[in-house]
Amino acid sequence: MGLGKTFLAGEKHRRLGAEIALVVCQKSKIDDWIEHFETYYEYPVIRFNKQTIDELPPSCVLVINYDSVWRRPELLQLTNFSLILDESSHISNESAKRTKFIMKLQATNVILLSGTPTGGKYEQLWTQANLLGWKISKKLFWKQYIITEKVEDEGGFVRHAVVGYKNVDRLKAKLKQHGAVFLKSSDAGIKLPEQVDIPIKVRNTKDYAKFKRHRIITMDGVELVGDTTLKQMLYLRQLAGMYNPGKMAAMKDLLESTSDRVIVFYNFKQEYEQLRELCQLLDRPISVVNGDLKDMSAFNAHSDSVTLIQYKAGAMGLNLQKANKIVYFTPPLESILFEQSKKRTHRDGQTETCFYYYLKTIGSIEEQIYNVLADRRDFTDYLFEELED
Repeated sequence: MGLGKTFLAGEKHRRLGAEIALVVCQKSKIDDWIEHFETYYEYPVIRFNKQTIDELPPSCVLVINYDSVWRRPELLQLTNFSLILDESSHISNESAKRTKFIMKLQATNVILLSGTPTGGKYEQLWTQANLLGWKISKKLFWKQYIITEKVEDEGGFVRHAVVGYKNVDRLKAKLKQHGAVFLKSSDAGIKLPEQVDIPIKVRNTKDYAKFKRHRIITMDGVELVGDTTLKQMLYLRQLAGMYNPGKMAAMKDLLESTSDRVIVFYNFKQEYEQLRELCQLLDRPISVVNGDLKDMSAFNAHSDSVTLIQYKAGAMGLNLQKANKIVYFTPPLESILFEQSKKRTHRDGQTETCFYYYLKTIGSIEEQIYNVLADRRDFTDYLFEELED
């Protein structure tokens, strides 16, 4: 991370000589990619929304987000182009529509960019390896490189889990044959500062215990009914977070304890509204990155700003090394988002120790989520492994 992947991709495309570059990225990164190519190259740059293939100039750059790319089947007709996937870990799930579509593209060149291509999990490399030209089956890939076994957790549940890897040197050699080179910041001569984790315990509520027992409760005039496993998990997360007054009190204490820039990661829209109101109450300049808005002006202009970031919109790709403090108001369910979010501040150009504050509601689902994330696993995977067993 922080090694200039955008510049490397642009130069690699130019040197490979394909007529067109198709950049697939997060929605929040579209403007950054457009600005990059418009600033440093002379290609026409097109935000690929409604255009047809026939309308394209002979040489150009197309930019589209992961959630839209599979809805444009005409891209399957595209030829003589470089496919650039920003944060290529987005295609690690081979059953996702975007992954299936991208795997069908007839790219001349494939350029994959990621600070965390596996999230620490080699099993997530299979689709990316296939896209690079290594046509190994998933079954053989797992047989040769992934170690699994049945394990029993603290609750007595038995599940199949990835417990390690084998033939790693051979795996890396095969990936290198197909153009995959993994480079750490230290390998590039970049020395990054220390990282410090600071858990902050938040008292749980009677409402949480009541819902957990009965699976139904009314909060702020809204009836929460946990009639399915997923709904129960959703409402337990919300009761530990936005419906817990102690969370916002802890957040207020944190913001009042420092006048430095602070990054806050959150999940739900109502959490954002509560956090925004708190920042306004404390008279702190606010920047926002979510599915509806990206405004980094306060972050860039004010040393006491608070930047509110929704995980899926901003955990990847942002350069936030002006700040060294991240607060996790509530945890994500996906390991890759958790690992990537930490790297928004811990990257080239950071000179200060990076602090990570985790607001954990004790005795709640949040403790389970953080424990699973510490193993670099997705909580939803863990949950359904338990159900299957």
